[in-house]
Amino acid sequence: MPARTTREEARARILAAFEAQLDRVIPVDETVSLKGATFADFEDQVETLAQAALPVALEERSALADSAQVEQAGPCPHCGSEGVYLEKEETQPEVHSRHGPVVVHKQHSRCRSCGGSFSPSGA
Repeated sequence: MPARTTREEARARILAAFEAQLDRVIPVDETVSLKGATFADFEDQVETLAQAALPVALEERSALADSAQVEQAGPCPHCGSEGVYLEKEETQPEVHSRHGPVVVHKQHSRCRSCGGSFSPSGA
């Protein structure tokens, strides 16, 4: 199965997250004064922008992966059996990247032969 989202939707979400943070650093309204006075202040502002926008970009990029969602689980990695099924419920664990916490969608499969479980989706 293809990605969980479309490129258009992913780009729109990333741009919205970035623009929201950019408006805090450099407001469009010329009458609003810019915050900070030193280069360190500017670095802090841009770091805050990055911490908010980059995880969104990572989430969307992982959702665009061809392996983000599968229709069939494939063979069991524990015993090699083909008697595997996809569980209906998916989880959304938070993983920690170097850019901050990222929420990913994770499918789960279970083997009827050995009872083992695994995630067939790669993203």
